[in-house]
Formats: sequence, C-alpha cells, structure tokens
Amino acid sequence: MTRSEFSGYLAARRGAVTPAEVNLPATGLRRVPGLRREEVALLAGVSADYYVRLEQGRERHPSAQVLDALAAALRLDEDGRVHLFRLAGVGPRARAAAVPVRVEPSLLALMDAWPHNPAIVYNRAYDVLASNAIADALFHGWTHSHNLLHIVFTDPAARAFYRDWQDVARNSVAGFRLGHGADPDDPRVREVLSELLESSAEFAGLWSRHDARGKALERKRFEHPAVGPLTLTMQTFDVRTAPGQELVVYHAEPASPSSEALALLGSLAATPRPGA
Repeated sequence: MTRSEFSGYLAARRGAVTPAEVNLPATGLRRVPGLRREEVALLAGVSADYYVRLEQGRERHPSAQVLDALAAALRLDEDGRVHLFRLAGVGPRARAAAVPVRVEPSLLALMDAWPHNPAIVYNRAYDVLASNAIADALFHGWTHSHNLLHIVFTDPAARAFYRDWQDVARNSVAGFRLGHGADPDDPRVREVLSELLESSAEFAGLWSRHDARGKALERKRFEHPAVGPLTLTMQTFDVRTAPGQELVVYHAEPASPSSEALALLGSLAATPRPGA
C-alpha cells in the first residue's frame, strides 16, 4: 500500500461527505469539512483509534471487510471502491506490463467505417493512440498535442473549445486518477502526471481532491471554429484485446443542429486539402 495515496484518498473522501448525507447531526463547531474521523469510524463499525491509524498510514493491512465498510461509510461509487481496494493492495491490480501502444488493425478499420462518428483510442496516460478522420477534424488535427490532458489543461483554446471546461477538467482528472491507481508505476503515466503537476495549477488542485472514476455515458458540448456549437453523446468501451486502452465514440442526436454540424465536419474531413 502506498501510504500517502491511501491516507490522502481517505481524508479527501471524508471531507467530501456531509453529515446530512449520512443522517448524522451537524451540531457544534466543525473545524473540518465533511465528516470527522470518529464519525467515519462509527459509520464503518471500527474503532476511532483504528480509523485514525488507517488515515495516518500507521495501519497498513486493512481487511476486505473493513475496506467495504469504509467504502459504504464514505459513499464511494463502484469506481471509487475499486480505487480504494487498489490503494490498499487488496483489489486486483493491472499487470506491470505497459499498455500496448499498437491498436489492433481490425479496430482501426472499424473506426474508419464510422465517417460520421468521431472515435479515438487512448491509454491510461490519456495519449491518443488512434483516431478516425472526423475525430481528427473535431480535435483540430491534434495540433496542440496528442494527449487529451495536455489539451484540456495546457491548450489556451481549450476553455473555448470545451464549453463546459470545468466539468471536462474535473472528469478528466478523475479518470486519470483511476488509471494511475491501476498501474502507478507505468512510466508514461508518471511522466504525464509530473508534467501537469508542474505546468498546470488547475490540474494540481483537482489532483489533490483524489476523485477517481471512469468515463461513462455523458454529453459533451464543444465550440468548433469551423462548424460552431456541437453537443455530442460520448460512449466509452474497454478494449478487451489491449488492457488499458479505451475506445471513445461520439454521436449526435438525429436531425438535431449538432447532427447537421457533425455532417458538415465530416464533409470537411473528407475534402482533400489543396496539394494533398
């Protein structure tokens, strides 16, 4: 177990739960946000002293039963629960081998067969390993970076491109944290983490929150310089033949302004450039 990661995660999650959310009275002067340590201990059915030792890193071997009780007390979703178990060295860990950088040719062919659906494959470090033509057009040809986190946090145009930049930033860091927990020794993950902690105060602030959750079905709002506003639904799939890779596919509601804009974007992507 990584003492600082596990302790930091417990403290951050404790600070994110209010007494009202767990039916506890919020009486008296509260000097900490969220729950007190003794309140978490009460909810989890462990002694206050034991919980303090856990959060301070002095107790290094919590059982699966204790971790389940803590996950319930801290109201963790399934991604958060898996992350807690991983940090404690109890949950399943990813293999030490790096995530493959090669995307299966059959998956590349499938992505190319979606001319109206931007599709990308990325790894735990949020490096884009593959993309189809319309995804290239959506993300401006990856002129700033092929790393999604670098785009969100270091591209000056990101706050205009992502119309809900705060939500995108928060969700991106939470997903990156989940991948980091799966294999914290991955050299590329460590490299990206170090780069962003140094270059982006916004990233560093979100990283300190210890949010950990995977991508799910969600809508993203873009402002594209060539076709205007786009609202796209995003689906994320694990690439089973290459653990650690994820496929993201975007689509627009049929007959919507976003569908028309996406069709225009596809046309622009299919138009040969002068001299090409």
